[in-house]
This record gives sequence, C-alpha cells and structure tokens, in this order.
Amino acid sequence: MNDIQTAFTDFSGMLKNALGEKLDPSAESFIDMVARDGVMEFPYAPEGAVKKIEGSEALAKYLLSVSEVISIGEISNPTVHHTQDPNVVIIEFECAGRGLKTGRAYNQRYISVITLKNGKIQKYLDYWNPIIALDAIGDLSSPTQSEGDKK
Repeated sequence: MNDIQTAFTDFSGMLKNALGEKLDPSAESFIDMVARDGVMEFPYAPEGAVKKIEGSEALAKYLLSVSEVISIGEISNPTVHHTQDPNVVIIEFECAGRGLKTGRAYNQRYISVITLKNGKIQKYLDYWNPIIALDAIGDLSSPTQSEGDKK
C-alpha cells in the first residue's frame, strides 16, 4: 500500500472511530461514508481553489487530484465534540505530510463539522489553514482546482 492509500485508509479508520454508531457500519472508505448527494466544503480555501464539492463521485475525483500534490504520512487521533444536534459531530485532528512538487512540510490542523443523515455524511465542512497548504503545494496551478468544481 502506498502513502496515499495508507493515508486515506487511516483517515477512514479515524472517521469510523470518531463517528461511531452514527455511521453506517458497512462503509469502509471515506467515499463509502459520504452520501451520493453529499457535500464537502472548504470555507477557508484560498481564492482560486476548490471551495465546494457536490456528490460522492466528484469528491472521489477531487481526492485523487489531492493525492497528486500532497502526501499524508500520519493522522492523529481526533478530539470528538458531540453537539446538541445528534446528527452533527465536530472533530479536531492533525496530519503530517509533504507537498509532492515542493518537498515542503504539510503539517495541518483541521476542524471538521460533519452532518450525518441515515448513517451517511451529508455535509462535511473542512476548516484548515490555507497558508500551510499553499506553502506545501507551492501554488494553485495544481490538480486541486478545476473550473467545474470551483464554487
């Protein structure tokens, strides 16, 4: 298994543990966890980067493009915050990796607000520091942006 496969496997495992019984137990991968019409948003994405992805198929394509520019080596255990809404969970976690074009560190902290419906992720708000991402990637002329996905 390569670094990217390991990172996404680790990410999926971390999410399964964090979301527990709220998540459909048959979901193995992150894409399996997301509803077909699920939405992932990046509120802090810099200008010119993808800010919103709609649908699990589009999300799978996006994650493949991310794997071409960033390698994730480690993902921390999350801090899980349950909210008054039983369908919303907030998790905090960190990852360590590097930009593949630049070789620079990608040590990112995330806060994710996850809304579930019928055991699937309906909405995933992903808060992260764009300065760390830009430094690791080098610029925005990477596969992580596409005209069809920018919102």
